[in-house]
Amino acid sequence: MSQKQMKEAFVSNHNGTSVLEVTQGLCLPALCIVCRGFLIILSQHLCSSHTWRTRFCIDFVFLIVPLVATLTILSSFVLLEHLAVIICGAGLFYQIYCRRTCARMPVRKMLEKFLKISLESEYIPAISCFRVINSAFTAIAILAVDFPLFPRRFAKTELYGTGAMDFGVGGFIFGTAMVCPEVRKKYTEEPRFYYLTKSLYSVWPLVLLGIGRLVIIKAIGYQEHVTEYGIHWNFFFTLIVVKLITSLLLIIFPLNKSWIVAISIIVLYQLALDFTPLKSVILYGTDGSGTRVGLLNANREGIISTLGYVAIHMAGVQTGSYMLKKRSHVKDWIKGAYCILLAAISLFISLYIVQVNVEVVSRRMANLAFCIWIVASSLILLSSLLLGDIILSFAKFLIKEAVVPCSWKLIHSSVTNKKHLESLASEAKRKEPSLCLITAMNRNQLIFFLLSNITTGLVNLLIDTLHSSTLWALFVLNVYMFTNCLIIYVLHLQDKTIKFW
Repeated sequence: MSQKQMKEAFVSNHNGTSVLEVTQGLCLPALCIVCRGFLIILSQHLCSSHTWRTRFCIDFVFLIVPLVATLTILSSFVLLEHLAVIICGAGLFYQIYCRRTCARMPVRKMLEKFLKISLESEYIPAISCFRVINSAFTAIAILAVDFPLFPRRFAKTELYGTGAMDFGVGGFIFGTAMVCPEVRKKYTEEPRFYYLTKSLYSVWPLVLLGIGRLVIIKAIGYQEHVTEYGIHWNFFFTLIVVKLITSLLLIIFPLNKSWIVAISIIVLYQLALDFTPLKSVILYGTDGSGTRVGLLNANREGIISTLGYVAIHMAGVQTGSYMLKKRSHVKDWIKGAYCILLAAISLFISLYIVQVNVEVVSRRMANLAFCIWIVASSLILLSSLLLGDIILSFAKFLIKEAVVPCSWKLIHSSVTNKKHLESLASEAKRKEPSLCLITAMNRNQLIFFLLSNITTGLVNLLIDTLHSSTLWALFVLNVYMFTNCLIIYVLHLQDKTIKFW
């Protein structure tokens, strides 16, 4: 076998891991973000402000390194990671509580006062964190999967199963949907034709990226996993089709009915898989022998599975609309996080019923079980980030004037002073970008994704990943992520948003 064939075989024919293991891994980043916030609050109270280098290192150690470890050397010890991070966070919180600068009062009264605190309502840090965690996880996984260090059960599944990497694509679609123009009501005063035109125009960078990736991969003979999307199709083309279809759907149907559209699409799609030859076409082609002749046969997985991703996008739109509802106080956000968590648990119960009675999860087909799993896992991650940010807000309540980037701002003053403070904060924000890796990655997410793909290709061309030792693989992965994150961070410090559309 050639080197290309060996690498293709190395990432193929895997069956995934358990839903529980993936869920456990998804909850870890929220704990790390809380610990990172506690450390920033405590250090602000004890010493002077940090330089951008110090803050970048703190963010990298708390946000990126644990993800690298979870996907490699600590993959079998996720619960121990949770325990270690919880102990670390508890120690930091105890130090914050002992040094609290708020008025001394019984704990019960302190909690009652905190629940009535107002939060900055126009910005939801949990959504930014969700998108960044998914981007960082994807960036690590697309390179780590080429090393023996990466557990094969985390790789993308061939036909059925729940691999950790299978969540990345669906999570990206879901995260994008939560902040799409429809949810943000960006074009509410414009006619529908104008909105449709804007949607069509907005996909041209994805067209260029999709075609560019296809041409480069074919030109250099880079390894491909054909049963993932097909011969010519790739994730950028899936994004294009999903964007165009959902834009049309959201012109026809009200925003608050997105969940009905999502359920209708995925149920009809599953019925088509079960009672028509559609499933056979995906698996074996139109002639039943696995042919790749013709555009549809060559790219049957990517083209047909788009229906499942459309349903995931519509579910993300519904979630984004719910998240952007007006909530002024902490107690309102606790209720919101509780409802999202309850929805996630209900979906996991539904997933079990569907896998037993209908069909198990299949990323290749993006079937009903796959869509339920993606939405349920996304809601678990989102609810854990919301609860984590509420805990972080309480720590900021204990230490007055504490500032943590990419977290809620507490509003202590009256409504009149609130407007004044918000104007001052927005003016300061315009003058000086916050020292925050999360904000930097969220600001240039598509560039980070593109940069990760380019550097992954370069590493694979320069290094024999299949025969790399554990220490060498860890070194390469951390240097790779450090480089990608540093470039995005510097762009943010220079107040640069790279956008071509």
